[in-house]
Amino acid sequence: MKIAVENVVTELKSFLHNDQVSTNQTILEQHSKDESYHTPSLPDIVVYPKNTEEVSDIVKIARKHEIHITPFGLGSCLEGHVIPYEHGITIDFSLMNKVLEVKEKDFIVKVQPGVTRKQLNSELKKYGLFFPVDPGANATIGGMTATNASGTMSVKYGIMRDNVRDLEVVLADGSIIHTGNIAAKSSSGLHLNGLFVGSEGTLGCFTEITLQVYGIPEFITATRASFPTIEDAVESVVAIRQAGIPLARMELIDEQSIVQVNMHSDTDYKEVPTLFLEFHGNEAGLKQDVEFTKEIVEDFHCTEIQFETDNAARNKLWEARHNLAYAYIHANPGRKLMVTDVCLPISELAGAIRHAREALNKVGLPGGIVGHVGDGNYHALIMVDTDNKEDIKKAEEFNAQLVEYSLSRGGTCTGEHGVGVGKTKYQKQEHGEALQLMTGLKKTMDPTGLFNPGKIFSD
Repeated sequence: MKIAVENVVTELKSFLHNDQVSTNQTILEQHSKDESYHTPSLPDIVVYPKNTEEVSDIVKIARKHEIHITPFGLGSCLEGHVIPYEHGITIDFSLMNKVLEVKEKDFIVKVQPGVTRKQLNSELKKYGLFFPVDPGANATIGGMTATNASGTMSVKYGIMRDNVRDLEVVLADGSIIHTGNIAAKSSSGLHLNGLFVGSEGTLGCFTEITLQVYGIPEFITATRASFPTIEDAVESVVAIRQAGIPLARMELIDEQSIVQVNMHSDTDYKEVPTLFLEFHGNEAGLKQDVEFTKEIVEDFHCTEIQFETDNAARNKLWEARHNLAYAYIHANPGRKLMVTDVCLPISELAGAIRHAREALNKVGLPGGIVGHVGDGNYHALIMVDTDNKEDIKKAEEFNAQLVEYSLSRGGTCTGEHGVGVGKTKYQKQEHGEALQLMTGLKKTMDPTGLFNPGKIFSD
């Protein structure tokens, strides 16, 4: 294997600069893991392409030498998507980080995959625009596209699959295709955008991504509402949705997680189940929406409601929510964060969260429950000692209970984190015979299994 790696490195350096190809041990280790609890594995080589043509040439060399390719953004994913268990070449897209074109009149932007979410919004702000998909981490657009990310604002603006207009993709033979166009709609051909978004690097490498973007709202109001029970909080969400109030964000944080928020973010929120809400629109319209929302949550025993229109105050609220994972990590030194991720019909959400809290209490691991409750997606954040086999066993059994509950009620094993390696075992149960069609498409498009083996498809 050592000779084969040396030969591949030599060929790669025939068209890449020396600093674009690395077998340095530290670099390999940095690309052996993500933010999950899954076991790391080293790639043989890490490459840093600068354009589409270089990616195509890398793919052709990998195919020639029959070694695998794993695409890599920032490694902020949570199900082991970027861990190269079959070693081979990891393609790091950090040098492909340009915003290529902003078509502000069409509400369209074209970017390279290494552009981060915050970088993109910084550029779009000049045009009075923003990109709303917000998974919390400052992830790359390529990684967000690969996992079909969503996050806090999906209730109003949709998920990645709803906002991708076109992809430039390098396929397993090195050829380059486009999957869509920049028209607002099309009835032409199969929906290739939908096929590639969420494919987790198993079908090809994204080299350009064209996105729909939005005008920055004229007025934004954030709200924090406290409730005596989880059920009251979730039922109020259902009522707000039924009333047609156009909320942009609807986040639930349970009592244990509010305790962590207060400790980490120096806040003094009431330590009970809490909703964080955000309204986008014009000032006159939002005033009515806010008053209507107050009436609804009071019907569900809301004990305190606080509105924030000041930008700094709103940012503090959402920073507290986004930093919750780090709050748990800092409060539990020596443990690793495991984040579950299921999504159910909203009508099933209150029961699912109650079931999750009871199950978490039984396993006895530190943790809490949060959720993008406006679309039925929730997470349990649990702290695991990865050196303790009993802890790992408890965490996996707990995760399995949540997935089984979700699937039995018409939900999914992953709402936004993706399948990776952690959820492959549930694919047959969730998709049934349709999984054969998916694996058939994978074999047709990537017959040698070049791209990201072991992810999504358990074989």
